[in-house]
Amino acid sequence: MNLFIPVILVVALWTIVLKGYALWHAARGGQKWWFIALLVINTIGILEIVYLIWFRPGARKTAPVPSSPAQ
Repeated sequence: MNLFIPVILVVALWTIVLKGYALWHAARGGQKWWFIALLVINTIGILEIVYLIWFRPGARKTAPVPSSPAQ
């Protein structure tokens, strides 16, 4: 029972930080539906991580395939 409160505090802090960062990116990128989803759905940071890695503006995209030089 002594470990319960610190774990809850760490999870709450983790969620608040990720949610704030993801909401900021969604708002700055004009992504209204992502902003609403991130604000309403509580997933302990999972949805926020998915958004930040794959869907935020300027997120890492797949590298272009280099073309072979013309001969």
